[in-house]
Amino acid sequence: MQGTVLTPALKGLKHVKSEEGELLSKPFLEVCKQILPVIDKFGGAMALVKTDIGGNISRLESKYSSNPSEFNHLYSIVRADIAAKGYSCVGALLWLTRAMDFLVQLFRNLLQHKDWAMSQACSDAYGKTLKKWHGWLARSSFSFAMMLAPDRKKFMEVIGGSGDIYADIGKFCTTFSPLLEENHKFLASVGF
Repeated sequence: MQGTVLTPALKGLKHVKSEEGELLSKPFLEVCKQILPVIDKFGGAMALVKTDIGGNISRLESKYSSNPSEFNHLYSIVRADIAAKGYSCVGALLWLTRAMDFLVQLFRNLLQHKDWAMSQACSDAYGKTLKKWHGWLARSSFSFAMMLAPDRKKFMEVIGGSGDIYADIGKFCTTFSPLLEENHKFLASVGF
């Protein structure tokens, strides 16, 4: 692999905003898709997370594809969904953003706590992001999945490829986090 597993996402992040500063649907969703190979490296431990993220991306992509010029900006998809009282795209963006929050926090943990085992980094990230939104069953499933978390050293080698994984993690968190925060602010402004 040329660079790290995050290299494609880092390249894509350069194109997620319009000249006016609005999030563009297709580039934003492409960056989210570029994160899926990282989740693959967890093996079965994150299969449900990957399925959930993939489903939310697909739902938003489908709406975008129905009228690319009308839905060029990410939030236009949500506004249309609210106007139609459908809420499936609102939910998709909300849960996609929450899942990406989890992954960013996981990356931060890997960067800041190099002595933590993968299961500790994942559990801490879960506690800070998704746990408050999940019911008992989802929490239990996640706890069980963390028992299957890969060895941290092997995981970092696999996602590191030929690049500097710690530098790429830092760049990714610094660049992607403000976009997720922007999503949260927008969703809160429309009542979600």
